[in-house]
Parts: sequence; structure tokens; C-alpha cells
Amino acid sequence: MKNYFLLSLMALVLMTSCRSEDDLSIDPPINANIENNSTLAFLMAKVSLNDGSKDNMIDFASNLSVKLPVTVTVNGMVINVTNSNDYEEILDSFDVSEDDDDEVIISYPITVVFSDFSTAVINSDSELAVVANTGEDENDDDIECIDFEYPITASVFNENDDTVSTITINNDNQMYNFIEDLDEFAAVTINFPITVVLADGSVETINSVQELEAAIEAAEGTCDEDDNNDFDDCDTNIYTPTYFEDSILACGEWTIDKLKRNNNNLVDIYEEYIFTFNADGTLLVTENANIFNGTWIATETAGDADVTIDVVGLPDFNDTWNLCKINLQPVEKQVELKIGTDRLRFGSYCSDNTDATLEDILEDGAWIVASYSDDGIDETADYDGYEINFSDDGTVFATNGTNTNNGTWSVFGNDGLMALDFGTEMPFEEFNDNNWDVVSISNTEVTIHDVSGGNGNTDILTLQKL
Repeated sequence: MKNYFLLSLMALVLMTSCRSEDDLSIDPPINANIENNSTLAFLMAKVSLNDGSKDNMIDFASNLSVKLPVTVTVNGMVINVTNSNDYEEILDSFDVSEDDDDEVIISYPITVVFSDFSTAVINSDSELAVVANTGEDENDDDIECIDFEYPITASVFNENDDTVSTITINNDNQMYNFIEDLDEFAAVTINFPITVVLADGSVETINSVQELEAAIEAAEGTCDEDDNNDFDDCDTNIYTPTYFEDSILACGEWTIDKLKRNNNNLVDIYEEYIFTFNADGTLLVTENANIFNGTWIATETAGDADVTIDVVGLPDFNDTWNLCKINLQPVEKQVELKIGTDRLRFGSYCSDNTDATLEDILEDGAWIVASYSDDGIDETADYDGYEINFSDDGTVFATNGTNTNNGTWSVFGNDGLMALDFGTEMPFEEFNDNNWDVVSISNTEVTIHDVSGGNGNTDILTLQKL
């Protein structure tokens, strides 16, 4: 791993300078220095570990995750899982019946990613059982209640060649490897301030190693890390009424993604209903020409956030619900409420600045092809070693150090569409299309797909920031 990281580190170097007598000192400031085998280094490594619990509905193991895309068959229904949003489709399949034994059949081979980001190819259930920690409520080692906001820069002094280098860390994988290789350098400092994100979505600005260590220690254990196989549980005690209010008011219109009352799935009945939550506590529901008026209020009970909904003429919604989960992805936003086994989930695709956001994300740094499936055929290996850079002038180039592919790109449309054109340059001419649909975006990962003309097959491309 160390040889690999050192090569990656050289690729990340932004500035390297030889020490001279004019340098004030190579001794780092005490409030920024991070030492090998220190408590802080140990905590930072745990924060940056790969979280294997998010896909437990597939592998039933919190110590590893399955690299996407992957195909599974759930209770007889084939589901192509291309990004984390598709996990919900598996859970929805579990909800079809309360009486059956839910069965997930994985289409092998698959690649699993362990907590230290090492990988292995798995060809059968028996092979998966060997490497998977499948025990119920088996906690993994990562700290999930706090996350780093990247990029983070650090300065390192290498006494072998007497140089000081500034590097940029863009994701958890790079952070974990960085911490693992602290012993390669005589001195390392984090360039503060940095930002961390807590489980409730709030952010903190950190100005020293002492503040960072305290923040991680304070956050550990403060949220439900879902290191179990109870896929229908809630993220309890991490949301406040104010966080619900801010989330629900962020979008003007919400629709019903899920409604289950008394073991009856009612979502199809309310497919055309639009909910508008107003800041004054009123609630407007429209269904074509029909209008329903009501109220809503968020309160706190025993550390949990509760939401009371009362709409005249819509008794299926009227109750005091417990706030279960909030997922504010850039493309689709979801707010889920629960009473016992009853579930109510609102969804919204509101995003006034989807195009600008995606453009800003793609222009910020270099990208790799994390996965590419052409009509169900995995062709990711064709793009190994390539780095892709998007420019604000609409040009894009991909290079592996030997070959360079030049093209153009653009983002348009209220629904989040993307165009790519690499001309006839292989292998990137496979990406040429004027109507890629944006499936999901984050600061470190973008997934787009395109339904092939005529045969209905789907091309799926996931880009990951270096």
C-alpha cells in the first residue's frame, strides 16, 4: 500500500520546494502538527474508513461494501443497482409483503471493498461468507457520525530529499492512505481551517488539531450508524425539529414516495398529490383541481423530533409521526416519517441550480471512471488509468499519461441533462451522447445514464473525483 500511496502522493503534489537557510523553520506549529500513531491520527483513520453498512441489504455485512454496479434478484424481481439511490428499490421490494422471507440473490462475480479500501473479486455466496462479517449488530470500526469536507490540504517535510510539499486530499480513500503513511515523513501539518459535517447535517469549522480531536471524540457514538440488518430502522436522535423545518421548507413541492398504514401500501392512491409546506405552519395539498388545506408542526419529545400533520379530508396522513430519516441529495430529496410499522415518505426533485451545481462540481478537480456499463456489459477496465478534466470553456480531456482524448461537454435542462462528445477517439467515443440523464451528484461522485435507442438497454457511467 505504501508504494502505491507514495506514487499517488507525487501525483497530488501542488508545490514542492527545497529547504534553504532563508526558511524560517521546518518545525510545524503545535496546533497543526499531526503525528504518526497519535490519538488524532487513529481517530482520523476511523473517520475515513470505508463505510460498509450502507448496503447491508445486499451483503448483510458491515465490514465491506459491494462495488457498484451490481445486479441482484429480490423476491424474484431483478434490480440493477447503479448507485446508492437504488438501495431504496431493494427495501421497497422487501415491503411488498410482510409475510414472506425476503431473499436477495447476487449476480456474481462482484467486487467488494473492505474498510481499508482494498478490494477482492468474489464469485459465490460461499466466498462472500468467508470475508463478510454477517453477524447481526456487528459494529464496524469506522466513525460515521462525523465526516471530513474535502478537499483538505497538508504540508509534509521529507528529510530524504530535504523538501517541503503541499498535497491535496480529495476523499476518504486518500485520507486513509495519508494517515497510514505518516511515518514516511519527518513532519506533517494540516492546513487549517477545515470543515467537518456532523450526522444532523450541521457543519463545524476546525482551526487546530486540538479542536479536530475534540470534535471527533464528541461526535463518536452520537448517531445510529446502522451497523445491523434492520433495514427499516430510523436514524434516531440525530434530527432536530429545526432541521426538519429547514429541510421541508427547502423545496416548494413534495410528492409521496411511500405511504404504508396498517400493513397496506397506499402510495398509488396519492400518486398525483402535491404537498406544499409553508413557514407559517399551514399545509396545502393539491390533486389536479382538488385542494386540501391543513397544518403541520415539528416538536421534540425525549430527544426525538416529531411531526404532526392534520389535513382536512386526508385522514391517511393525519397523525403525529416520528422523524425517521432525511436524505438531501442534490437531485432527489427525501424526508421519511414513521409510526411503528407505518411509513410516510415525501420526495422532491427541487433544485433551482442543478445545472450550475453540476458544472461547478465537475470543474473542481480531476475525475476517473469508477464504473461504466454499456447495455449491461461492464467496460470499466477500458478506462483504467485515465484522468478526466472538465474545463469551464466547455472542453474536456482524458489522459492516461500516454494518450489524450479531447472532447466537449455541457449541462442543460431543468431535469439535469448532460452532453458529451469525444468525436471518434477510442475508448471515450462510447460516451458520446446529447442526453445523458443525471441520476445522482455529490462533491465526489457523479452518476449519469442513458437509455439506448431501440432496445431499451441502459448505459450507466459513474465518475469519481480523484
